[in-house]
Amino acid sequence: MSQNRILSHAELLELKRWNTPTIYNGWEQITKLDHCADAFNLEETRDFMPQMGPMVGYAVTLRVEPSNPLHRRTKPTATSDYRRYLASVPGPKIVVVQDLDKPRLIGSFWGEVNANIHRALGCVGTITDGAIRDLDEMTNAGFKSIARRLCVGHGAVQPVEFGCEVEVFGRTVRPGDLIHADKHGFLIIEPDAQPRILEAARFMDSNECQTVIQAARNSAGLTMDQLLQQLGDASRQFAANAREKFRRDGEW
Repeated sequence: MSQNRILSHAELLELKRWNTPTIYNGWEQITKLDHCADAFNLEETRDFMPQMGPMVGYAVTLRVEPSNPLHRRTKPTATSDYRRYLASVPGPKIVVVQDLDKPRLIGSFWGEVNANIHRALGCVGTITDGAIRDLDEMTNAGFKSIARRLCVGHGAVQPVEFGCEVEVFGRTVRPGDLIHADKHGFLIIEPDAQPRILEAARFMDSNECQTVIQAARNSAGLTMDQLLQQLGDASRQFAANAREKFRRDGEW
């Protein structure tokens, strides 16, 4: 896993100020990937701490299988080895966990203890296609969690494999991937797009405000025909601005 970081910590903090759809709007203008199919979750996620806002970080990856107690006997050093792996990767980090028990979820890797341990090791949150528990305590630890559901127990959970490709919510995630995530889902920002992602997101947000949103809000006293004309003009201007900047039309 490469630890050569393109964006500074300050730039990551700026990315965190925007929601994930806004980052997507900028990303689609600069990516070489398919903006209709690549880089975002394909299955529904659930943000259990939406009040914490977005999280941004680099993926550290893990597979667990809470239903299988055999792992504890065959891999007695797995937990300490996994923590050393976490400690070797600079933050901010998002722990992306594939639960091998899915869809029949048995227990949770996440709770009050692991949230605090991972926070101490430089992790800001998790995306797991499994379950979480101790929701209030995890929130108190400042550890954001995007998961499939809540559960009561932990089962026989321990690390099974880590630092590997995982698949969560229909998307493959690799160690070191830069992720932006919030209550809407998550987006993986590939290295080629990272140098321009902040500029692109800012531009497209401003473009919306100065064209289509302004036209929709400034409708008092207009007839329906006048409003439709105003909205059409604004949409054309939005597309023209995007084409001039990125050689692409954008959403409107």
